[in-house]
Amino acid sequence: MLLVPDRVLLPKGVVKDHAVLVKKGVFREIGPADELTAKHPHLDPVRLGGHLLMPGFVDAHHHLTQSFGKAQAFGQPSEIFKTVWEPLEHALDEESAYLAAKLASLESLRGGFTTVADAGTRAPVDVKVVAKGAEEAGIRCVLSKVVSDGKGGKEHLERWDGHELIHPSLAIPVPEDATAKVLKATARMCEEAGAVFQTHVNEHLAAVERSLKSVGRRPLAHLHHVGALGPATLGAHATLLSPHEIKLLADTGAAISYNPVASAWKGNAVAQATTMAAWNVRFGTGTDGTRGDGFRMVDAAESAQRLTSGLATGDSVCGAGRLWIDHATSGSADAVGLKKKTGEIAVGKAADFLLVDLDVPELTPSWDLEWELVRLAGRDQLTAVVVAGRLRLWRGWPPHWDGPALVERAGEVGRAVVRRADIDRVDPTPGD
Repeated sequence: MLLVPDRVLLPKGVVKDHAVLVKKGVFREIGPADELTAKHPHLDPVRLGGHLLMPGFVDAHHHLTQSFGKAQAFGQPSEIFKTVWEPLEHALDEESAYLAAKLASLESLRGGFTTVADAGTRAPVDVKVVAKGAEEAGIRCVLSKVVSDGKGGKEHLERWDGHELIHPSLAIPVPEDATAKVLKATARMCEEAGAVFQTHVNEHLAAVERSLKSVGRRPLAHLHHVGALGPATLGAHATLLSPHEIKLLADTGAAISYNPVASAWKGNAVAQATTMAAWNVRFGTGTDGTRGDGFRMVDAAESAQRLTSGLATGDSVCGAGRLWIDHATSGSADAVGLKKKTGEIAVGKAADFLLVDLDVPELTPSWDLEWELVRLAGRDQLTAVVVAGRLRLWRGWPPHWDGPALVERAGEVGRAVVRRADIDRVDPTPGD
């Protein structure tokens, strides 16, 4: 398949008059369109006028089995995992967990994500049902198994090793859930297997204070103390980091998922992403399952930095468009352990890409496309979403399976799950 779009977003930036050759789900050649079409006269070039071919977004932090919750989590105090998410996931069975995962995967694809990193489910089910939902939807998934008890990690990593779309990972939801021995062993097992160890760190003030009282150290510092902070570690949120902890990340090579929408909706703070970038800390961007829209995510990533640090320091740039596009694609791929697999339009990488319609009022005239993608573009401009060289979405819906039927069934089952879940919501009336 020889594709000739109007523009291509390469690691070096946006280029015109280029073509890409996709074969067996991988980018095989990239170069000037005239050269590649002349080199492959037996191929009919697919000319994509008015379109940008760009890497798919990589969601560095998701919870695929929480998709039935939606507004159940809105307006709640911090640490809603205890009052909303755990009860919801505990109410799932195999069918509902599968439907929740497939629904979340479809939403992510509709928002331009070609990869999601699932941080592990507390549902009483085999994670194969989560894998089934993601695989049937056609999204690449870093699939975690929760191993807070230290059991089953090796088997999970071996079970999914070499799978085309499912990449195994291990998770301990928060460091306080496991002993120091298990934390260290899990991190080491992941590093040896080339997988990522996922955990939530320094997200809420309550968690930081609990850690100080129980082990005498803040969560991230505790991971470092027990030997569980290293290149295989992916910490979610990290909104409450001290300067010392940012240096620990830089020194150890650990990665962070910066989740700006989660901070806006239910957080205590915003991760210091521009500071982390200055310190060369590895980080990606994630949704935390809030909404599966890559364009709104990168917009939130930049906006949150402007509001929390840029305004106070007179920094009107806050990384500009390139920083946020990079960290939502290649940076996120690196953070979730797939740097060699995806995240860039590059020879040898998986053909995970988006076709974005440029002939729209929002991008006319265009002066700085990368920044315009961050601030002006939307998922309604996605003509196609391709994962591993296969068309997964065409104009918002899957061409090879019945998306609307899934939505209808998930709506029925999701409402039943929420009704039987022991969710404990605070429902204040404004003004009372």
